[in-house]
Amino acid sequence: MTAIAPRFGPQLIRLLLVTAVLTVGLLGALAGTASAHAALTGSDPKDGAVVDVAPREVTLTFSEQIAMGDDSIRVLDPSSKRVDVAKMQDLSEGGTVRYAVGLKPGLPDGTYTVAWQAVSADSHPVSGAFTFSVGAPSATTATVPDQEAGGGLVGTLYDTVRYISYAGFILLVGGAAFVLACWQRGASVRPLQRLVVGGWVTLTAATLVLLLLRTPYTGSGKLGDMFDLGGLSDVLDTKTGAALVSRLLLLGAAALFIAVLFGAYAKRVTEAESEAESEQDREGNAEAGKAKADLAFGLSLGGTVVAAGIAGTWALSEHASTGIQTGLAMPLDVLHLLAVAAWLGGLVSLLVALYRVPDLERAAVRRFSRIAFTSVVVLAVTGVYQSWRQVGSWDAWTDTSYGQLLLVKIGLIAVLLGAAWFSRRWTGLLGEDAKTAEAGAEADADAEVGVDVAEEDVAEAGTPADPERAVQLARQRTALATARKKRDRDADTERSGLRRSVLIEACVALVVLAVTTALTGTEPGRTQEKEVSRTGTEAAAPAPARPVNLTEPFDTGGTKGKGTLRLTIDPAGPGTNLMHVWIDGPDGKPMDVPEVKVAYTLKSQQIGPLPVVPERLAAGHWSAGNVQIPMPGDWHLQVTVRTSDIDQTTIEKNVKIG
Repeated sequence: MTAIAPRFGPQLIRLLLVTAVLTVGLLGALAGTASAHAALTGSDPKDGAVVDVAPREVTLTFSEQIAMGDDSIRVLDPSSKRVDVAKMQDLSEGGTVRYAVGLKPGLPDGTYTVAWQAVSADSHPVSGAFTFSVGAPSATTATVPDQEAGGGLVGTLYDTVRYISYAGFILLVGGAAFVLACWQRGASVRPLQRLVVGGWVTLTAATLVLLLLRTPYTGSGKLGDMFDLGGLSDVLDTKTGAALVSRLLLLGAAALFIAVLFGAYAKRVTEAESEAESEQDREGNAEAGKAKADLAFGLSLGGTVVAAGIAGTWALSEHASTGIQTGLAMPLDVLHLLAVAAWLGGLVSLLVALYRVPDLERAAVRRFSRIAFTSVVVLAVTGVYQSWRQVGSWDAWTDTSYGQLLLVKIGLIAVLLGAAWFSRRWTGLLGEDAKTAEAGAEADADAEVGVDVAEEDVAEAGTPADPERAVQLARQRTALATARKKRDRDADTERSGLRRSVLIEACVALVVLAVTTALTGTEPGRTQEKEVSRTGTEAAAPAPARPVNLTEPFDTGGTKGKGTLRLTIDPAGPGTNLMHVWIDGPDGKPMDVPEVKVAYTLKSQQIGPLPVVPERLAAGHWSAGNVQIPMPGDWHLQVTVRTSDIDQTTIEKNVKIG
């Protein structure tokens, strides 16, 4: 078997470094698009509402089942003091998910802030805040966390460890499958042993870190709370905590599997090969082969069960466990993860073998090529179903973060399949008639004679007493060994091409894994559309606030009842605004009137009318410096001008706020 020289060592290092940088950058860029599955779809009082009497409780309605604690809903008065009392109540019934918290009696007028935080059914934290007012809006000093739940340093660290856990699973399962299904002799090869064991260590360590990070990730956001034993106890009672603990238990079984694979099984494979080389004891050869086959069957069956169980810990705690058709989605998600591991993990194993093992059989490469093709077919079938289930509509492919990320993943997989096509092409060349290789070997025989003779001369020379002569012979031996390696390397163009294409596949696979990790933390398109249909509006960034300038003629019908109203609202955005009103007579000069009143109404959200009584600054000039507008929208403005005790008129106009 022709030896494989590490021809592309420097290129390998550079390409992997560039890919790692791109992957980290991609994770960072996608972190801002990640959002959770559940969402607030309604509240009582509504966001921005102004009520005459303080409510007895605040009620929140969500799009799907969530996990909340007694401190998950906080209501703050204008001075930022808590006014919620008693424990949170679960009012969910049927398909409606609703929670409520009671308020202290006799709350004074002003603006109140409601801050909430929970964990969605697919394990991601969700949070938010809104305001309502009693009597009339007021200034408030209430503060809520600047960052969303699951964000900041803790969120970045958690997402990174999730990526690492996926990578560990792929190396563990894919490496073991490559040894059992493609290259049994690889069980005794050190580089492959280190790869599989490294995958197990990586996945185990990442799972432990994820378990510790759950408390700050879904709660305080403080990294130091990862060692809070009380918080860890609460995590163990959740679905995600149970899944992580189950994963650790299954990894214990995986450790036993690895010990048998690289211990007893590797020994049986070596013994079977040694006995097969001797034809003297055919009965012994048959017994050794049967023992090896029985052990391989047991390892394959047990390994499949353990691998499926580990994959199931993701399916039971993430997107597949929520939404529609969960009974079908979870088994297909397990199958999808196993196919990913068999393809990408086997790809990395093949890459390691091509670079580190000098005698990888051509048959092993062909076996992996067939397994990779089968894995791609499984991924295509399960991926189409997952896309339909999570995206929901054609518009969601481009209008939602999940759909856009999925398009990026599909594009990367297309590149990956292109590289895989070249790998299959090189694999086919490896499998050509052996006579071609024999003919090439005979053609090179004459060229090898000089090297072989030189090696024999060096060997016969032995180790001379002269130290200088010994150094010279050592240099000759090194030069001869280098010449032989170069000759073998240059003669094996098929393996060189295969190494290049597999290396490209592995690098693209790293980026695909980063996008996949981001997808598992992004709200599915079907859910985003469901939220839009429930609320009737689509979340969008508010337009920049612009001052409103209004000029309207009026006529109250009485003596000196005609004039012109000029009104400005600055900056005409949510929050505090400055309003000026000028009244001009028919001659364009300031006109003094007894009273001016203003009211704002947002009919689409049933907010208002919010009354404003400006102060008279001078003849024909009124002003209000603390006009509170709760939210952007098309507000209906009513300005009442009274010119005498009985003569007045109301000017109505729609104005854009925000």
